[in-house]
Amino acid sequence: MLKLIVGVKGTGKTKTLIELVNKAAAESKGSVICIERGSKLNYDVTHKARLIDSSSYKIEDGQALYGFIAGITASDHDITDLFVDSALKICGDDMQGFELFVKELDKLVASAGYNCVMTVSAAPEDCAGLRDYL
Repeated sequence: MLKLIVGVKGTGKTKTLIELVNKAAAESKGSVICIERGSKLNYDVTHKARLIDSSSYKIEDGQALYGFIAGITASDHDITDLFVDSALKICGDDMQGFELFVKELDKLVASAGYNCVMTVSAAPEDCAGLRDYL
């Protein structure tokens, strides 16, 4: 299942994501992965979750982020939860490309069988093509 937490800056998306990551890490019998842009979550996310800074891997668009997540999925079959903070920013703020990324990622997540939650800094009305994931 893929879910998006959408809102403009300052609406508490990252705080909600941190709570979800920490809850999943406490309850999960498998791997919990959290991808972020930068290293702002180091002190908020529990050490039980694997925290990955996407900027260390030069991920700049939806296609690169999809490939990165597919690689993680292929190498770790124990993933129960995947979280991505600032997903649209990681994808270069390209809403059209982001929509394609989300639709492809949904197929990957469904076939792999884990939960995926991403935060998106955008007004909900700007995400018309992503209503199924809100």
